[in-house]
Amino acid sequence: MAESVPVRCPACRREHSFSPLTFPCACGAPLTVPVREGAEPEPVVHHTWEEAWVAVRCPSCDRESQWPQPELGCPCGVLLRVPVPPPAEPSATSPTTTGSGGFGASSPAGAGALAQAPSSAVLRPAFRPVTIRTSRDAITAAAQYLKWLGFQEVMPAAERTASGVDLRGRGVVARVDPTTRPSALRDVECLWLDGLVSSTGCVFFSLAGYAREARARADELHVPLFVMDLTGTPQPVNDAADDLIRMGA
Repeated sequence: MAESVPVRCPACRREHSFSPLTFPCACGAPLTVPVREGAEPEPVVHHTWEEAWVAVRCPSCDRESQWPQPELGCPCGVLLRVPVPPPAEPSATSPTTTGSGGFGASSPAGAGALAQAPSSAVLRPAFRPVTIRTSRDAITAAAQYLKWLGFQEVMPAAERTASGVDLRGRGVVARVDPTTRPSALRDVECLWLDGLVSSTGCVFFSLAGYAREARARADELHVPLFVMDLTGTPQPVNDAADDLIRMGA
């Protein structure tokens, strides 16, 4: 667990103990979003896309990616944005990546991969998650997220195929794994094959994460992987997912 830091609300002057969030980097290492100890937080008046994400460089693989901006709700009713330091400079001995090994890079995914995207990022309002209590809620949350990314006509599959497709939309198929076991290699490959046959992109959502082999294969096939917590907020697991968030459908 990341070490907590003191955060004082500028409105009521109450001091809180804040623990920075930790997420799984695409390399598999846990990545903690750093906060500037001693820096005064800023009240959030309204959310914007640019302010909802911060750039953080993974100390393990030197990859710089976008992660949720640390925020803290004070009992006085003020939502606080906790400042973070600027990303560290890339290591001189490591290849520099920016989470763009997906859409912008060549891959063997063929027709089953999402199309190559331009370099400019897509601006969107903040995503409003759907709380997950049942497996149906997980599918609903994933559908809302795909729509937020820009996919249209996203609907639950009328009948689940052997590949396990739960959602279909214009140009995309998606699988949602609500089980408590990490999604397996075969799950990723079957979803990719469905996308290949239907000439659409594919996206995978999992509540329990992914087996090591599944993540490696998804990177080879350029399949975006997301993990979801019970708040219904998907987090990117690999470069392809980072690119999908940045570029949209």
